Amino acid sequence: MSTGAVSRGVHGARVAPLEQIRARFPALERVHEDLPVAYFDGPGGTQVPKSVVDAVRDYLLHHNANTDWAYATSIETDALIASARSALADFLNADASEIAFGNNMTTLTFHLARSLGAAWGPGDEIVITDLDHHANVAPWRRLERERGVTVRSVGVDLERGQLDWDDLKSAIGARTKLLAIGAASNALGTINDVTHAGRLAHDVGATVFVDAVHYAPHALVDVRAFDCDFLACSPYKFYGPHTGVLFGKKERIEALDVPRLDPAHNNSPDRLETGTLNHEGMAGAAAAVDFFASLSSGATRRKRLETAFTGLHARSQELVERLWGGLSALKGVTMYGPTPDQPRTPTVSFTMRGRNSREIAEHLAKRALFVSHGDFYAATIVELLGHAADGLLRVGCACYTSAEEVERLIAAVAELQTR
Repeated sequence: MSTGAVSRGVHGARVAPLEQIRARFPALERVHEDLPVAYFDGPGGTQVPKSVVDAVRDYLLHHNANTDWAYATSIETDALIASARSALADFLNADASEIAFGNNMTTLTFHLARSLGAAWGPGDEIVITDLDHHANVAPWRRLERERGVTVRSVGVDLERGQLDWDDLKSAIGARTKLLAIGAASNALGTINDVTHAGRLAHDVGATVFVDAVHYAPHALVDVRAFDCDFLACSPYKFYGPHTGVLFGKKERIEALDVPRLDPAHNNSPDRLETGTLNHEGMAGAAAAVDFFASLSSGATRRKRLETAFTGLHARSQELVERLWGGLSALKGVTMYGPTPDQPRTPTVSFTMRGRNSREIAEHLAKRALFVSHGDFYAATIVELLGHAADGLLRVGCACYTSAEEVERLIAAVAELQTR
């Protein structure tokens, strides 16, 4: 795969050359054990381009203040917050009035669950899935104890790594108040058809919440196409700082029974946000969106994002096909999740006979290949696959991953065959 010329993805999408993208990430200059580090830990948190760090630094050094006051840095902070909402709105195809910020996706989801659950009780049902990260499980399970609701969990076709759609259809019924579903599995890379699932839920009058944390770095979110009521994502998974974002349809946010302080703003989306926000994190999140947009061209930021994601998807598809093919050919390796010809992200998980996941990760780390291991908080699916005790070895490709790094990783795993 060439890195020198502007690349064309599917449908002729043009995206910046890989070498230019990599040059924007100072972390890629790191050397470990006399080797350049290759970061395959992106599903747990990506590296950050310099432009994101500069945005955080600039805010803290030159504009730091609290909001709503009549002096320059406070006015500048108000403008920064408005700009950040606008950037994330473009990223999700939403309106700025529908974008709330919080500490992280988990905290935001607990907050939303408490607000929605205030109107529910015995006889009401929530549908979750066995494929999800527990940030999209625990907030709803808590409502079983606090509100007496019933939680139904949809099963997974373990061989294919995909949701059991017959089970999903049977789980949704007249008593369903909420469908909580992940757009993509952070453990297996599976991409779910959340538009179809949401339609099933809306047909019975249920609310739809989408966890897009693992999806957003790899496919451009479109909340209008999803027709979801709420959606959460994490900028630190797409080259931004550690903060969380929650989309909600404006009318749904305004109708929520949210825990809030009476003196605070009561409009959408401010009523979802408690206390003083992470202003520098918001600046960095907006810069992460602009990083994506800078990789291509177009008349609007959304158009630039669409072109960039199309081109990046074409590259990542090549990488995941090589990863899957190279790893699956190794003796004793078992791959999990959909094959590359199915909708998936460039994140693959595997086990190796006779090796535990930490041992493999340590072996790779000595070769400057940084990967994650365990259950990744997707504990249910990892347990169903029979690896609750040891977990899986997870490898994720990001926008800065090269074909050479993929080959290094395959070769390093292959070394364990002969020991």
